[in-house]
Amino acid sequence: MKKVIYLDNAATTKTKPEVVEAMLPYFTEYYGNPSSIYDFSAPAKAAVAKAREAIADSIGAQAREVYFTGSGSEADNWAIKAAAEAYRDKGNHIITSKIEHHAVLHTCEYLEKQGFQITYLDVDENGVVKLDELKKAIRPETILISIMFANNEIGTIQPIGQIGEIAKARGILFHTDAVQAYGHLPINVDDYHIDMMSASGHKINGPKGVGFLYIRTGVKIRSFIHGGAQERKRRAGTENVPGIVGFGKAAQIAMETLERRASYEARLRDYLMARVMETVPYTRINGHRSNRLPNNVNFAFQFIEGESLLIMLDGKGICGSSGSACTSGSLDPSHVLLAIGLPHEIAHGSLRLTLSEENTQEEMDFVVESIKAIVERLRNMSPLYEDFMKAKADR
Repeated sequence: MKKVIYLDNAATTKTKPEVVEAMLPYFTEYYGNPSSIYDFSAPAKAAVAKAREAIADSIGAQAREVYFTGSGSEADNWAIKAAAEAYRDKGNHIITSKIEHHAVLHTCEYLEKQGFQITYLDVDENGVVKLDELKKAIRPETILISIMFANNEIGTIQPIGQIGEIAKARGILFHTDAVQAYGHLPINVDDYHIDMMSASGHKINGPKGVGFLYIRTGVKIRSFIHGGAQERKRRAGTENVPGIVGFGKAAQIAMETLERRASYEARLRDYLMARVMETVPYTRINGHRSNRLPNNVNFAFQFIEGESLLIMLDGKGICGSSGSACTSGSLDPSHVLLAIGLPHEIAHGSLRLTLSEENTQEEMDFVVESIKAIVERLRNMSPLYEDFMKAKADR
């Protein structure tokens, strides 16, 4: 089997062995339903409580403010739909940005059909929300601002603290999709004035199929899944005990290693960016150069198709993506890249590489040489590149 260089950690991460080990007993030994009252279920109930405490501690929250979900997308849906319903008597206006994950954008599109008014804020060329435009967009009927903590495609980190201050000063709920940021950046919900926050287990070396929604005490939000009394009557359904245990363990490890891990990944990220930029001409970096997730790199290569690049990189054992895993297979260019001002033809040539602490500088050297060779090959097959070079020679 050929060696795999995995550089798609924004799509999903490898579950850590310690996480798997923590989960296993809750499949076969402590398999009781945590909502049952007999003693056999006590270990499962205690394990869910312990995981809730670990996650609450990781964001400076109270355990009663953490609600487990099936994914980050579910948490986004719950926060936005349920808040819209609960506060509809106050207003029907929601503010978000044009570069949000589709879990937010499609939820807002759904709400538009229900009579809500949505403002989709522009971003600058680095993908940063413009605070002046945010302030101007606020109306008396604005009930919710939902802005992601860090972008899943280009890695840009938003001014979450300032956005939270603006929302708090005007009495507006503030939700942030922190699926990419949680476990990679330090987050304190009080410091950032966050009222609701979404996250997902499989982005931090935890299991798939489990996420959480933080809901600040006092926020009036309705149940999202109706049925039993689980999650303090707000999210019905038997708890995914092994998944929750794994998420709690992954969160604990992520917090203990965050500073060291982020520092290492940022150095490796900067090395990769510098080498590609000096090796491959007619290339740009998408997103903010420095104020970005420590493990995120996003390039745009002129005169090529990103899908062809991905397929040829895969042939060399390199796993990357051209954007969000949720939109893979789509022929449309990334809505994020279009929002930061890239023309279609350049946006189509994007490559997202997201690193982990397991990657090495030697791997980055191999990736750079592979990208260089593949881009050269694809450009030599491109009529657009041929025309560009002819025009350049004629000047």
